[in-house]
Amino acid sequence: MKNLNIALLTFVVVVLFSSCTSRTVTRVSPNEQIDLSGRWNDTDSKLVAEEMIRDVLNRPWKEDFVRAYDRKPVVIVGMINNKTSEYIEPETFIKDVEREFINSGMVRVVQNAEFREKLREERAQQGEFASPETQAKWGRELGADFMMFGVITSVTDSYRKEKVVNYKVNLELANLETNEKVWIGDKEIKKYIKN
Repeated sequence: MKNLNIALLTFVVVVLFSSCTSRTVTRVSPNEQIDLSGRWNDTDSKLVAEEMIRDVLNRPWKEDFVRAYDRKPVVIVGMINNKTSEYIEPETFIKDVEREFINSGMVRVVQNAEFREKLREERAQQGEFASPETQAKWGRELGADFMMFGVITSVTDSYRKEKVVNYKVNLELANLETNEKVWIGDKEIKKYIKN
């Protein structure tokens, strides 16, 4: 009897708690800025990418290159390392940077090393399995003139239930042939979080 009462009481408690924790999900626009945790998020990634690419494209290196070679520069976006204390997927930020470069129409963007290998594997398979008139040709890859790379860091200051997190993104653009740094940019985002 005692075991039955404990089981019944446990059942009632579980039902009460589960009915109190209902969840609501609402679809929102991908452009809407929502910051729940105060950590780096999709909005930060997009805003930083837009501002950094606007800056890099309005610096002298691009016009100097166009004047010297009479064509758009070719850029590859390399590693952007996360050195913050939280998990940030660098690939998301890299894709935002590539999108901004491509959509500007001012430069051409080529794949990074990982994806180039996948393209080469596909080209090799086409050589074996696709008809000759539809095969992608070897030796026609576009070589990069410049490579962008960088780092995302953060500094956190907290006291009791308040916290300030300062994110800093440093990016550099280097000439692949000469190793010359042609642009260095940084962008900071500071967040005040109060619990």
